[in-house]
Amino acid sequence: MRTSPVAGRLADLPARVDGPKIVVGDPGAPRTAQVLVDPRCGYCAKFEGAGGEVLLELAAEGKVKVEYLLASFLDGGGGGDGVGASGSVRAVNALRASVEAGKFAEYQAAVFASQPKGRFTDGHLLAIAAAVPGLRGEAFDRAVAEQTYKGWVGEAEEAFEATGAQGTPMVRVDGRPVGAKDGAMFDAAAFAKALEGVGIGGAAA
Repeated sequence: MRTSPVAGRLADLPARVDGPKIVVGDPGAPRTAQVLVDPRCGYCAKFEGAGGEVLLELAAEGKVKVEYLLASFLDGGGGGDGVGASGSVRAVNALRASVEAGKFAEYQAAVFASQPKGRFTDGHLLAIAAAVPGLRGEAFDRAVAEQTYKGWVGEAEEAFEATGAQGTPMVRVDGRPVGAKDGAMFDAAAFAKALEGVGIGGAAA
């Protein structure tokens, strides 16, 4: 399983649940960036390996807090297992469980870095978790197996739909998309410059 190159920087990043959102970083950070992603989205994985790492680095520096809306709409396109919980639902449930263990930022990065070609399974999600120090344990493993947070997963999907977004990934600052033009989201340097353009990071921070 692969983890993020910045995993070490993510180990101490706090994360908390705020309604249907998961917020990473210092609550007192001066700016907020909202990230909309679906764990099964290939472009989201590409973003997380570039622009996503830029955001988390800035969060580690206290310059921004990152508000994740974890969608599961791609499960509607197939890949179900007959019990209403396909790849994205299972992955978002596991991501929610990782908050309780204080490992969300690390696990989220690892989930996208280890995105399967098909759908996520419990076994795959647990194998990814094994690469995150301190995450695996009775409580986390049970939450994955029993889909403890499936209700919350539904609330998160509803919140995503309420934004009016037509797809993922999307990053919004002050309600406006950032880095969507010219593929800036998928290039770390270009995305960092786009963030500077809205006053996050760099000399403008």
